[in-house]
Amino acid sequence: MRKVTLPPPLWATGKGRLLRPAPFLVAGIVNVTPDSFSDGGQFNTPERAVELMRRHIAEGAELIDIGAESTRPGAEDIGADEELRRLKPVLELARANGLLETPSVTFCLDTFRPKTAAWALENGISVINDISGTLFEPGMVSVLADYKPGYILGHSPARPALMQEKNHYPNVVNAVLQHFTDTMDALVRAGLPEENICLDPCIGFGKSTTQSLELFAAVPRLLALGRPLYFGISRKRFLTDITGFSLEERACPTQVVTALLANKGVHIHRVHDVAATKGTLAIVQAMQQRN
Repeated sequence: MRKVTLPPPLWATGKGRLLRPAPFLVAGIVNVTPDSFSDGGQFNTPERAVELMRRHIAEGAELIDIGAESTRPGAEDIGADEELRRLKPVLELARANGLLETPSVTFCLDTFRPKTAAWALENGISVINDISGTLFEPGMVSVLADYKPGYILGHSPARPALMQEKNHYPNVVNAVLQHFTDTMDALVRAGLPEENICLDPCIGFGKSTTQSLELFAAVPRLLALGRPLYFGISRKRFLTDITGFSLEERACPTQVVTALLANKGVHIHRVHDVAATKGTLAIVQAMQQRN
């Protein structure tokens, strides 16, 4: 088991930038898709996507996490050409408006496709968020080794269309830990520095609600890998499974779980509601300082 590094280790997010994910960082979600589970279609024009980026930045997001293909369970596989067709005008407008040069913000792309990742890294993106951890398309390893971006190493057992049918693990925590350890070792051997990596267990992606809760309880074991943790639990289905609340009512339980995870040591939080999350994390920090 890798040694824990406290405070959270620096995260190299490409282009010479280092982030200290302490006490917390917030990533604002920008889905330029017609079919994302929570806000599909609301921001899938360049103008609306850029407007949302501006709002996230104004509310204090340190990262902007853009997705041009829905990775929700059951989502259609659209291919790299369609993903790029959606993404290119958004990044071009963001650049024209000067957003990509915002000093306090790091721009991230949610993709598991090497072709899309390579184009994005040439055009203003410095972090790749890959739910598959290079497993869906092995060519991603070469892209990461060549460009050396920041990399969010995720865990999903299969592509979105089938991921919920593949959630049969002898032990979900051991499976995720083994995936992280093996993939980090392979990436470092290929040429991506370990300091460029942070870890996302991908709650709800090929995991039942029970398995997601097991991963929440295992945060100390994930921290023992010595890399910052990046969690995306915002408005996800497990919140309804536990509370019975509708999708429209998941904002409050999102903040509760965010606070609990932050108190356990999760560093980076990927959310739809940046302002609310910044407030939640400020409360967590204030309470931690008095322990």
